[in-house]
Amino acid sequence: MIGEDPARLDAILVSHEHSDHVSGLAGLARKLRKPIYLTRRTAHCLDWDDAEPILEHFQAGQRFSVGDITVDSFTIPHDAVDPVAFCFRAEGLKVGVVTDLGYIPASVKEHIRDCHLLALESNHDLEMLRVGPYPWFVKQRVMSRVGHLSNHAVGEFLSEDYDRRSQILILAHLSEHNNHPEIARQNALQALRRQGAEPAKLVVASQQRPTEVFEL
Repeated sequence: MIGEDPARLDAILVSHEHSDHVSGLAGLARKLRKPIYLTRRTAHCLDWDDAEPILEHFQAGQRFSVGDITVDSFTIPHDAVDPVAFCFRAEGLKVGVVTDLGYIPASVKEHIRDCHLLALESNHDLEMLRVGPYPWFVKQRVMSRVGHLSNHAVGEFLSEDYDRRSQILILAHLSEHNNHPEIARQNALQALRRQGAEPAKLVVASQQRPTEVFEL
C-alpha cells in the first residue's frame, strides 16, 4: 500500500498474539521466509498452519538488533500472554511504537523518553465507548488496566509526563466505533498546550489508509 516490496523486509516483529496483529502472519511466514521476532510465550499461542516459520525468540525487556537497527522491547499492560512494545534506534534517532496497553506505567514512560518519533495508542473516547454498540463486558475490558488507552489517558500523559522531544507524534490504534480522529486530535492538542507547548507534527493514523512516510 505504500509502494514497498514485502520481499525487501529484513524481519517481522510481533508485539502480541491478538488476531488484529497476527491474522496474516502464517501466510507471511510461508511466503517470505523472513525471521520473525517474538517472545517464546507468544509463539506458543500462534497457529502456524503448515508454515515453518523462522523464529527468533527474545524475552520481554531484551535488546536485540535487526541489521543496523537496535530494538528495545519492553513489557506493556495488556490482556495478552506476553505483550511488548518497541523502541528502535539507528543513526542517532529513536522511534517508539506503543499500542495496546491499558495505562502508561512509569516503566513505559521511561522507555519512550527522547523519542524523535512516537506512535502512541489513543484508542477510544470514554463517553463514546460507554454509549457505543459494544457489549458491557467488552467495554469493561477496553477500559480496564489491561485494555486500551483512552484519549483522556493520553491527554494526561501529554500534559504531565511527555518530554516534548518528538518531532512527530502519531496517535494510533483508534477504534472505529468508539473514537473519532478529530476528537483524538483535539484532545492531544489541548493537552500539549496545557503543558505550554505548541505541538510538533501531530498525525492521527487511520485504519483505512497508510500514513505518509516520515523523514527525520
